[in-house]
Amino acid sequence: MIQIDEQKLDSCLEQKFKELKVSGVSVAIRGPEGYTFERGYGYRDLKRSIKPDGETVFGIASMGKSMAALCIAILAAEGKLKIDDPVSKYIPAFRVPGNPPESVTIRHLAMHTTGIPPMEPLEWSIAMNTPGRATEWDKKLQATAPNAMSTIQEIIDYIANCPYPTLGESGQYMSYSNEGYAILCYVVDAAAGISLEDFLDERVFEPIGMTRSTLDVDASRARAIASDGNITALFEQDESGELVGDENWSILPPFRACACVKSTAHDMARYYQCLSNGGVIDGRQALPARAVEYMIGSGFPELEKPTYCLGLNKRVEDSHVYCEHSGGLHGVSSEGGLLKGENYGFAVLCNQGDADVTEMMWILYNAVLGYPLERNHRWLFPTGTDFAEPEMLLGSYICHEGVPVIARIYLDNGKLMAEKDGKVTSLRFCGETWFQLIDENGNVAGRMHFWVKNGKAWGVQVYTRIYVRDDSSVTDSAH
Repeated sequence: MIQIDEQKLDSCLEQKFKELKVSGVSVAIRGPEGYTFERGYGYRDLKRSIKPDGETVFGIASMGKSMAALCIAILAAEGKLKIDDPVSKYIPAFRVPGNPPESVTIRHLAMHTTGIPPMEPLEWSIAMNTPGRATEWDKKLQATAPNAMSTIQEIIDYIANCPYPTLGESGQYMSYSNEGYAILCYVVDAAAGISLEDFLDERVFEPIGMTRSTLDVDASRARAIASDGNITALFEQDESGELVGDENWSILPPFRACACVKSTAHDMARYYQCLSNGGVIDGRQALPARAVEYMIGSGFPELEKPTYCLGLNKRVEDSHVYCEHSGGLHGVSSEGGLLKGENYGFAVLCNQGDADVTEMMWILYNAVLGYPLERNHRWLFPTGTDFAEPEMLLGSYICHEGVPVIARIYLDNGKLMAEKDGKVTSLRFCGETWFQLIDENGNVAGRMHFWVKNGKAWGVQVYTRIYVRDDSSVTDSAH
């Protein structure tokens, strides 16, 4: 194990935390021979006086997706289901429009390749079921919701009658789907014969030693676990840019493990370390090795660009294999990951929504790998050339996840530009149909990957969601 200069690491994390200007962060590394590094920065409470630590309970949002996938993998390892079973075997009413029921499998759910387009149910569920919020965002969603989206049947029905086009054949395109993972949670119920909540407690949290982790919809179990009061408040920037706090956890009943797990940096670092080590932690086989292989093993390629496996992205950099995931909700911005086969797990949990703590995660990686602590881990790089036929990309693309978002691609003096959420960025070509988004200060502000057919882009992947060309919107030609 490399010797880590913890004082230097702490100082670097503290400096990055100050640069990010976020409310509170808890970080953890768990490594060989029981090595643990845990620190907290900022504050966890509404009075802004108590620093979080490794045992502070946070929301982890979409980091919980890998837990749903792990439950599926454990059930597959035990012969209680097959990952390539059709979803309809366990949930007969499930349909993705245009695709035969037999063709949409559990694997497709876990890899976000069912063809389900970005849609509103998760956002509707939050807006309709969470008390104590009355933002303009909530009001817009409440006005458009067809029902409370408080049951899985309401989600199944909406998917089956979705007004937006299916994204190709099942297995063809990856587009992140909270609704697909909501369905996956109920597949666990059906195959396990017990609730997902109980299965996680008995087969994941307890064996790994995650004593302050739980899946609950309303934070009641999380508060009970944190009877010592060591649970975070939730912070957001309001419309004026002021940071405000509350204790109104998002309630979205059918989404369960895909959004509702609460945990600590300490527990999450143990979780990822266990996966890194083939299911072994503290010398014990806590998880079936075959289940971990199903999740992130040889069935998935190891490339510089990430591959979404079962609940985790997998990529290679300098011969190290990273498996990682992020998460975000009201008062939650989280990052977690592992170095496959190297017995290291990492977690960065933040109690502010829409915060980007990725660079703090990179610092943890760098400390373990012996890199300069400031090194970045971007995997998309410019070619130094221009895209030959920019006209095929021009137009507007829409995402219906929550309040609809339009991404507009246009030419300005021959330069490809993007406008989304009121922000304008330039597009820097990175090969094939990949682009970095560059803000006015020259910083990387995102990425896009266009899907082109018959000489014209029909969609663009913005991070992990596919926005579909919207010919009803005003499209822009070259200026």
